Amino acid sequence: MAVEYTPGGQYVDGEWREPAGEASIPVTNPTTEETLAEVATATEAEVAAAIEAAEDARYDWGKRPAQERGQLVRAVGEVLDDHREELAELVVAEQGKPISDARGEIDGAADMAQYMAEWDRRIEGDILPGESREESIHLQRRPVGVVAAIAPWNYPVAVFVRKFAPALVAGNTVVAKPSEETPLATLRLAELIDENVDLPDGVFNLVTGDGSVGAQLVSSPTVDMVSMTGNVETGKQIMADAAANLTKVSLELGGKAPAIVWKDADVDQAVEDVLTARTTNTGQVCTCAERVYVHADVRAEFEEKYVEAAEGVEYGDPLTDPDMGPQVSAAELDKTERAVESARESGARVLTGGQRPTSEAYERGYWYEPTVLTDVEQDDDVIQQEVFGPVTPIVEIDSLDQAIEYANDSRYGLSSYVYTEDYRTAMRAAEDLEFGETYINRSLGEAWHGHHIGWKESGLGGEDGKYGFLKYTQLKTVYHDYA
Repeated sequence: MAVEYTPGGQYVDGEWREPAGEASIPVTNPTTEETLAEVATATEAEVAAAIEAAEDARYDWGKRPAQERGQLVRAVGEVLDDHREELAELVVAEQGKPISDARGEIDGAADMAQYMAEWDRRIEGDILPGESREESIHLQRRPVGVVAAIAPWNYPVAVFVRKFAPALVAGNTVVAKPSEETPLATLRLAELIDENVDLPDGVFNLVTGDGSVGAQLVSSPTVDMVSMTGNVETGKQIMADAAANLTKVSLELGGKAPAIVWKDADVDQAVEDVLTARTTNTGQVCTCAERVYVHADVRAEFEEKYVEAAEGVEYGDPLTDPDMGPQVSAAELDKTERAVESARESGARVLTGGQRPTSEAYERGYWYEPTVLTDVEQDDDVIQQEVFGPVTPIVEIDSLDQAIEYANDSRYGLSSYVYTEDYRTAMRAAEDLEFGETYINRSLGEAWHGHHIGWKESGLGGEDGKYGFLKYTQLKTVYHDYA
């Protein structure tokens, strides 16, 4: 099914504005390499206007009853439900994930909007005793102000809503910027919100373009908070730029998740879960298992079964709903290819895959075969550096101490996995793994009411649940002297 969509300009102060500049960015279908659309790059004046509109709207929006804000965010969830197929097809066209995964992304975004809307009646403070008999101390949750929400290309709709929904319910106004790789579904969602949800002008604004647009948002003294999901290097630059104005930042960055397969693990389950984690969205997920530490007693069994499972992964046109689609871009495909070649040069053996498909059906598109590497060393780049592609390096371990030491030997600290039938092993690993998330005997996929946070260079601030919501608020202390 061909997807036809012509994006508009910038969405500022409740209206779509025709592009003021001539610069644009092509959006490419990663399956066919065809250009889907040209998306305008916002000018400095357009970005400034979006920030100004958000600033002008924030006082009134923040003073409205939280229940009113929550009801409007619920309506956004209904828009996502009502236009699920249209938005999912746009995600497939621009990002390349299989259609069932794209539908799941839209469903997840709708669930997130509905969940975060429930916080409209849960914005709680504290009342503390004063220093005298006639004093009371009130801690109040107040909006932060203007939030710049910068979304990534791997889950363009879901991560946008992940930021947009809690920010608005908490009383903030938003200037959003989708990735230049995958802006179409987010632009279409913005159109649908404009048509179906009665948000006051200026509460939600959207600008498109490359990193220069994001840099202007981050460096603006009027922006009170930046919430960004992306890679570590961009996150560090954002933190440096935001420091000039002491702007609050929340950064969800890269990962290099270890999976420990202990000697008493259910090997079949570990194979299924790790492969699912490693091939979901073609390995382009910051939480997916990136390196597998397998006990020597079960290494041979795990490798044999994992290779067989990897060779059974179906990939192809994502609209036919295979297990795996293409990578998002030629640049990402090149990174995956270089990572595997570097591992080969370091002595790793390729058990399966290790190349772009050679058949005529894959002459166009950004395809890479599910790949399994063995004889990998802990200091190899494929173990230490993030590989955003369907590549699984396997390392043999002999003790739990070694497994935990190797797992923690990383600048990343987002997600981790443990497979064991022993309670003590599971608890020891959960206690000692230096990661914001640990999955025990299950595959990836965080819960909206949990908390998704990275340690070390995987970020700060966190997403989801109570604490992900509260980061969009700031505390105010009021001393009541009623003498």
